[in-house]
This record gives sequence, structure tokens and C-alpha cells, in this order.
Amino acid sequence: MTNLWIVNHPRDFWQCCPNPPDEVWNEAIRSALPHLGLAMDEPSADQVLSLTLGEGRFGADHWELGTAKRLYYLVKPFIPRQITRRLRRYYSGAGQQENWPIDDRYVIFLWEVLRQLMLKSESSELALKSLWPDQNHFALVLTHDIETAAGQGFAEQVADLEESFGYRSSFNFVPERYRVDDQLIGRLRQRGFEVGVHGLKHDGKLFNSKSEFPIKAKRINHYLKQWNSSGFRAELTHRHPEWMQALEVEYDLSFFDSDPFEPIPGGTMSIWPFFIGHFVELPYTLVQDCTLTSILHQTSPDLWLNKVDFIEDHHGMALVNTHPDYLKDKVTWKVYEDFLLAMKQRCNYWHALPVDVARWWKFRAGLIEACNDYKLLQWKMALEGENMSVEI
Repeated sequence: MTNLWIVNHPRDFWQCCPNPPDEVWNEAIRSALPHLGLAMDEPSADQVLSLTLGEGRFGADHWELGTAKRLYYLVKPFIPRQITRRLRRYYSGAGQQENWPIDDRYVIFLWEVLRQLMLKSESSELALKSLWPDQNHFALVLTHDIETAAGQGFAEQVADLEESFGYRSSFNFVPERYRVDDQLIGRLRQRGFEVGVHGLKHDGKLFNSKSEFPIKAKRINHYLKQWNSSGFRAELTHRHPEWMQALEVEYDLSFFDSDPFEPIPGGTMSIWPFFIGHFVELPYTLVQDCTLTSILHQTSPDLWLNKVDFIEDHHGMALVNTHPDYLKDKVTWKVYEDFLLAMKQRCNYWHALPVDVARWWKFRAGLIEACNDYKLLQWKMALEGENMSVEI
């Protein structure tokens, strides 16, 4: 597979000024590699990105659904939801949860690259572009997938809740599973919310055939244009980065940093946006609501908030995906409400719609001109012994 992730080189991620020579970057990367704990044939930034962001550590057939899973999606419409939840919990297995909910290896690796860069360049200070606008320490992004007509009918109540806290989010509709309410889309947009596309039919068959995917992608592109949407999330987080290059999107939401509970488990390890080919990937970094309450039986947002602490400490992006279909449940609703209340009491974060985060990331990388009054700031990294400090 073509390396669709190479533009995420640590050099391009950190955006240092002035930029150290390539040989210093290479030495810093090699010194930081032990933090990843991954076997590599020829250690290099290219292979690091393929194994982490590209999930190459899970094997060449990682994106393929086996026969058993394909059969499961054929009969899933006839299986009670309570049983499907038990199956998901059983399938995840304790062994697959070793690096969850926080897989910090890639995060620590990138910060260690920066530390090694300063050591090898014999510099006590280093300036780099701020990861987020307006001196914010991290980003908060709210997204929703509307899986059914019932969920669509509850979407505005979710919007009301978020608006009461001053938040806005994106709502992703399934184009060919239920009759999409165009008037609802218009009302959400008028209120400052965003609308995206979620799969095609939500039947688990989107990536069944390489030869058929371009046909499906053409239909998805039609809905993207019809709804004037910039973003996409695949149904059930089924995904194939190479095939998805056929989608005419600014950003995608189909990947995650770590999640053992999805049909294709694994993760990119990244708590930041990154580039996959021509689009920006915004991985979700907080466990999905249906997993949190239905699979893990949580009755508080503590699991989310603990992860936010980690994300804040490392200047990442807290992106959560919830579903109006599941938020109708009183427990899930209360957990989400408590989460929004807790986040409202925090500070030092940039709350933005997915499209704005994607455009900021492109702007920061120098791929587009300034938009939405974004301001480029610089951090000053100071090295004191073994520790680094960030000054904005």
C-alpha cells in the first residue's frame, strides 16, 4: 500500500522554527523509537507512520472483514440489540484491551522526538507552531452519528442540550437507510451545527468489495455535494484508507486512537488530527457512548474525563462520537449531560466544529491560507534537565 501518512513526519507535525537539519531529525527519531515498542525491519519515520497511523502493526489484512463478520452483518437486522451488545463485549476480549483507553506510545514517542531534537541540537529552547489557535492547550470536538429514523427524530433535543451549554457539534446522517429530513438539516445549520455523511446504508457492507466501492463512493460524493458537507464517517468504523481516497471530503472521522470494541479493532495511537492522503483524519479519542454505557455499563462520564486529562496534558484533541439513537436512553443521556457540564467548567481548550479543526490543521501545515481569523502562534519549548516545559 502507498504510504498515505508520510506527510505526518514528526518534522511536519512539530513545525519547528528554525527547522533543524534532516540528520538531526533522523537521529532524534531513532533515539525515540524504543518508546513505541514496535518491531521494525528498517527503522525510519516512514515505517513508524505506517505502523502507527497506518495501523500496519496489525497485519496486511487488517482492513478486511472475515467470513464470520460478513455473515454476522447479514443476520444482524434480525438479532435483538441486547444480544449484539453481548457479542461485542465478548468479542473484544480482555487481551485486546491492554492499551486502552489510553495507548500513549505514539504520543510519548512524538514528545520524546522533540526532547531528543533539543538535546542533539544542543539547544535549551526551541520555537514551534502552536498546535491549537488562541493559546489553547487542547481541542474539544463533538460529533454524532444518526443511525435510524428514530435517532433522527431525537437529534434536535441533542442539539438543544448542547446549545444550552454553548456548544455546537456535527450530525452525520445515513443517506440510504431512512428518509433524511432536509428541513432538519437546514434548521441544524441555521443554529450553527454541522452536517456530514455517515456511510451509505449502515448495513456493514460498504467495504465488502474493492471493485464495487468506487460505485458506492460516487453515491456518497453525491450526498456530500447535495448536503454541502465536508466530512464523512464510515458506518460501524469499517474503514480502508486506500479505498477512501475516492471520497471527495475535506476530513474523515472513521478512525480512532484506540478501541478494542469495534468490528475492526486497533487504532492509530494518535490523539491529534493527521493526514491520510488528500484528507485530514480526525480520530475519535473518547470511547463511543454506546460502548461506554451499554458495553462497559458506566453510569458517569469519568472514563471520558480521565482521558481528557491525558489529552490536555499532551495538547491533543478530545473528540467524542455519540448517537441520538442511544442518547434517548436515560442513563446515556445523563452521562452525556454530566460530561458537557464538566467540560464547561474547564478552560484552556478550543471548542470547534470538525470542519474548522480540519481547516486549522491544513492551515497550520501551510496547505491553505488563513481562514476564520486563525492566528499562528509559537510555543517556546524549554529543556531543563530531563524535563520540557511549554511556554505560549
